[in-house]
Amino acid sequence: MSGVDGIGEAVTGALVARAVEPGAGEAADDGHFHERNCLNCGTPLQGPYCLQCGQKAHLHRSLGSLVHDFVAGLFNFEGKIWRTLPMLAWRPGEMTRRYVEGERARFVSPVAIYLFSVFVMFAVLNFNGTINPGAPNETAKSQFAEAADEERAKIAELEGDRKELVAEGKDTAAIDVKIGANKKSLAKIEQMQRGEFIDADMDDDTPSWVRPIVENAQRDPEKFVFNIQDAASKFSWLLIPLSVPFLWLLFPFSRRFYLYDHTVFVTYSLSFMMMLVIVGGLLIAAGMPALAGFLFFLPPIHMYRQLKGAYCLGRFGALFRTILLTVFAFIAAALFFASMVAIGVL
Repeated sequence: MSGVDGIGEAVTGALVARAVEPGAGEAADDGHFHERNCLNCGTPLQGPYCLQCGQKAHLHRSLGSLVHDFVAGLFNFEGKIWRTLPMLAWRPGEMTRRYVEGERARFVSPVAIYLFSVFVMFAVLNFNGTINPGAPNETAKSQFAEAADEERAKIAELEGDRKELVAEGKDTAAIDVKIGANKKSLAKIEQMQRGEFIDADMDDDTPSWVRPIVENAQRDPEKFVFNIQDAASKFSWLLIPLSVPFLWLLFPFSRRFYLYDHTVFVTYSLSFMMMLVIVGGLLIAAGMPALAGFLFFLPPIHMYRQLKGAYCLGRFGALFRTILLTVFAFIAAALFFASMVAIGVL
């Protein structure tokens, strides 16, 4: 594992992980600690929770307590997620504003829902083969097969015309060029059918930093895409700091909003976009790619509603900033993809 991969895993692990509680005290034979002081910070206990650090008192060291904690955490997350998702989808601006202003116990935190969305998104995309170059989906296979058949028919027709020219003693140079071009096109289609990248010719003008990327893609396309996917999953958090400066540019002279506000906005917005990818992936897996295509029109609408509600903007101000934010989003996505390609090649 390279140093870059190590950094990605370390930061991702730090985001996903909560606190690792130090061990303190020994359990009795019945699995109870019978503690009088908090086992986490040592503060004398005066109730069911520590007044200093908030840790639960009267802990148990048993499998039953572990199952209880798991179920309690699961239902606590579910309770918040069912309040958060409808707000995130339909009233994202109001939810962002309420969270920034301190109403946080009711909603899943931006970082938690972002990491959850990233995990589910990659799971869905891997499941339906969307990001697996070695396994094109059935729709793509059908389209490639049709294109290959068309090219073969054109080649057969041209070769028939060539035979007629030869029989008449005419020059075949022009038609030979056409046949060669169609055969080259057929070879590329067949290459895509197998899930491989198209060979790219490099000349002396090709930048030196592009050469290793192209060479890696040609040498082992499946590993190349896997490395990019692996880097994207480890460095998914990088989308947030890449996007925040662009959002700040929409309010450069405002003292009402802080970087914290913009970060919350960006994190919730990116979470919603990844959920659209999840839904799109499921629709494609269900054989409804046309319906998945309609999801492409939702991001600008969501951005408009979130901007308008989170920053209390008028219609014109929200619309103008939505146009700029859409352009900025493409720039941030391009920077992220370029970074993942570079990391994947290292």
